[in-house]
Parts: sequence; C-alpha cells; structure tokens
Amino acid sequence: MSELVTGEAVALELRPARLPSRTLAILLDMAVAVVVYVAVMVALVLSTASLDEAAQIAVSIAAFLLVLVGGPIAVETLSHGRSLGKMAVGLRVVRDDGGPIRFRHALVRGAIGVVEILLTLGVVAVIASLVSARGRRIGDVFAGTLVVRERVPAARTGFVPPPPPWLAGRFSGLDLSSVPDDLWLAIRQYLTRMRQLDPQVGWAMAARLATDLADRTGTPVPQGVVPAAYLAAVVQERQAREVRRTFGNGTPTTAPTGGVPVVHGPHASPVPPAPAHVVPVPTATAAGPSAPLPPSHGPTDGPAVSGDAPSGSSGATTPTDRPSSGFAPPA
Repeated sequence: MSELVTGEAVALELRPARLPSRTLAILLDMAVAVVVYVAVMVALVLSTASLDEAAQIAVSIAAFLLVLVGGPIAVETLSHGRSLGKMAVGLRVVRDDGGPIRFRHALVRGAIGVVEILLTLGVVAVIASLVSARGRRIGDVFAGTLVVRERVPAARTGFVPPPPPWLAGRFSGLDLSSVPDDLWLAIRQYLTRMRQLDPQVGWAMAARLATDLADRTGTPVPQGVVPAAYLAAVVQERQAREVRRTFGNGTPTTAPTGGVPVVHGPHASPVPPAPAHVVPVPTATAAGPSAPLPPSHGPTDGPAVSGDAPSGSSGATTPTDRPSSGFAPPA
C-alpha cells in the first residue's frame, strides 16, 4: 500500500501495480500496436511502390515513430493514463501526488519506453521494476509517475476542518511550489486528528508545522492568526488552486466549507459569508423624532465560532468560552 498526497492535501492509499499485471498490460498494448503497425505498413508499401528506396525507408521510419511511439503517448494523454491494456487489467498511470497525468508525463514515459521496452525487449524495464519499491520503471522515475491499481476499495479519509471565514482568500499570493508532499501529508494528518490531541501537544504541533510551512513559502505567519487556522487556510488555498487548474479560470464553483459560491477568475474577489444575524437600525430624520433603537441582544443569541474574528476585535471570546473547534489556543 502506498500513501500519496493529492492537490487537496488528501492522503490516498493506492496500491502500486506489480510486475505481472504491468507485463500483461504491456503485452496487450504491444499486440494492438503491432497489428496496427503491420496494417499501416502494408498500406504504405502498396501506396509507395513507385517511390525510390530512400523515400520508402523514410516513410517506414515515420510510420514506426507514429504508430509505436506516438500512438501510446496519444492514448495515455487522452485517456489520462489508461491504455487498452491497462483498462483490461485495471491499471492507471498517475502522477506522484495521485493526480491525472498530462502530455509531458506521457511523452517522457513513451520516449524512454522506446529504449526500455522496444529496443531491449523489456529487459531494462523488468529489472527497474524489480529494483523499485513501488514497481516503477525508468520512464516513471523521470516522468514523476506511478502505475497503480484501480480496482481496489475506496479508502476512507478523515475530515479536514475548514478555516475561519475571515481567512478565505487571504493567502492567495503564497508561493506553494516549494512545499514538499510529506509536509502536506503531515499537515493534513494533524488537521484531521487535532481534536483528539491534548490541547498543549496539539498547539505545539500546529506551531511547528506552521513554522515549517512559513519557511517553505517564504512568508511568515500573520500576527493574530492561530497556527491551526493558518494551516487550514493554506490547505484550502492549495485546494482552490487545484480546482482552478483542473476546471479553468472563470468557472463558478462551490466553496468546500460553507457552500458560498466563489467565482475563480482574474477579476474575481472573495465573497464574504452572509452575516448570521442582521438587525436593521432605524435612523433619525428631519421630519420627526428618531425611532427607538431595538433592544440589544445578549450573548446567547447565536453560538460563538472559534477563530471567526481576528485578534484584537471587540467581539473576541476567551478560549474557555469557545467551542472545541481545534483553532482555539490551549487553556
């Protein structure tokens, strides 16, 4: 079992494909490619009989590259890592973080596969798969990919609590490219288990993870932001970037935490959450006396949300008055 981290900082327990299943998938793919290649060559020989020998050799090389090299690359790119052989066996090529592959991944795998599989009859690929702990061949190592089994039960993942609403969009300018996957995994594991930890231990762990994350991004943690809330907000920002990269800019999506529609685009601005309780206050006019103000509401009108107000605001509550959300400092 291999634990990968997606762009949403969710750990996926995926099973890497082993040598027997990968060999069977490659043999099926090669059988289909050879049949197509023979059919194409027969058609070319009949259509280029009037050409000289040099032209026929050039056409044969082009057909070889197009069918046996370009064909698998195009199929893996369009099917997001599922060739005919892999679909029959139940395998898929994914990135190291569990996401779907793109053209550059398929191009690197296909180019190196010419040497690994075609020119050496698969000997180099077999040796590399046996040596690798996750059954990766050299093309997977250079492309940053992994062949996994699809036909396995879906793993249940823990719930990552959402950040406070006032932190939404605050970390949109952070550079997250230098944050390693193991740090994302550690942050995700902390957020899913922080309610089970001792308050002092959880606070120290959150502070350490927030410091490591700030060192990787090059931006310090803002003053007044609880470390756990900072971690949850940065994880949500990474998730939002993955959604924009997958579905494109300008696509309205639903916020993963509060159901508030958010429009991603160059002119988009964060939509503030609707206030929980709004009381209209009448104002005085020149035509008559001012209307009486409505009675003030006591502290029991609505539940206090931990971390919903920045530090220093007049409506902040003490740590002992807040619910157990994991974002409150230890007592």
